[in-house]
Amino acid sequence: RAGLRELPDANLALISVPGDFAAAEARKALRRGLNVMIFSDNVPLQQEIALKREARDLGLIAMGPDCGTAIIAGVPIAFANAVPPGDVGIIGASGTGIQEVSCLIANGGRGISHAIGTGGRDLSAEVGGITTLAAIDLLDRDPATREIVLISKPPAPEIAERVLARAADSPKPFTVCLIGGAAKGQRPANVRFAGTLTEAAESALGRKLDAYRGPLPKPGGGRLIRGLFCGGTLCSEAQLVLQRSGEAAASNPVGLARASPGEMRDAHTLIDLGDDAFTRGRPHPIIEPAARDAPLREAMADSSVGAILLDVILGWGAHADPAGQLSSALGGVTRNGPAVVASVVGTEADPQVRSVQVRKLTDAGVIVAPSNAAAAALALQCVKA
Repeated sequence: RAGLRELPDANLALISVPGDFAAAEARKALRRGLNVMIFSDNVPLQQEIALKREARDLGLIAMGPDCGTAIIAGVPIAFANAVPPGDVGIIGASGTGIQEVSCLIANGGRGISHAIGTGGRDLSAEVGGITTLAAIDLLDRDPATREIVLISKPPAPEIAERVLARAADSPKPFTVCLIGGAAKGQRPANVRFAGTLTEAAESALGRKLDAYRGPLPKPGGGRLIRGLFCGGTLCSEAQLVLQRSGEAAASNPVGLARASPGEMRDAHTLIDLGDDAFTRGRPHPIIEPAARDAPLREAMADSSVGAILLDVILGWGAHADPAGQLSSALGGVTRNGPAVVASVVGTEADPQVRSVQVRKLTDAGVIVAPSNAAAAALALQCVKA
């Protein structure tokens, strides 16, 4: 009520309160004719279903819960990057997935019309893709959007079929990226499939992204990769890249919290430090990257680790200087220690300025890859060279 008194023409409410109270606030907004973006996590599944059904019945959209990123008509909301306006619309069940694809597209010379987050559970069988389908309807009607990119971890098979059938009815070309999943059944003529976020961006750009051409360190004694990620979908994408190469990759969001270094010596280990198990009662590592310091020191001291794989995420809502913080935590990469490989999700227009962040990392001895998928491939080269 107070917000509408200040902005009577508003049509979107951002809900960022503890999860126990988020559904009630979102319901108040919907019943005042506002679309909602629910940043809050830890919202019960049944409340999410009820909210999304109510939004659909009211002709509105409910993004989230646990929706970390959106760009609406050029306005970045929550964790989002400064990207130029353009004609590519993005629908994503992943905040960092949206950030990676939107930044790769922007850095490749194309712009974004809108990026609509759905929340990570939207394509589950229980939720039924309600927000994803509503987002397709919105982007179909939007004259500024000429092409649509859809990003998700593997959806429930019946929901994937429903979403692909809706995409097939669209007059606009689609790129569908299901991280770690495969499309089954018919492949509509207007739909292209991408296996990674990098491939999704390349599909929208219509060309391959530039490859890393710098030197790689000689391998040390370690032959394992330790991935320490702020972005959950970036962690999943890196796992996919390693698995595609025939490498085993353990991806356990709470593995680092419960396992000793000795228990993680037998496989490449990728950790999502932004998982709810790590963020209860503390800031997300995109906001406070020091959450990565302790596991980073542990990985640097582990003789079985040959490469450390990291993501550095820029943009609105992110830490003011994540590369500076990371460089300080590394204390300089030693010749005999593991190689450190990172990707930087961001643009030159971001508050942190991507080139400034890249320079700080390279000055600290970090190998900076052009994308997260490329970073995973380079880390593998470092332990196999």
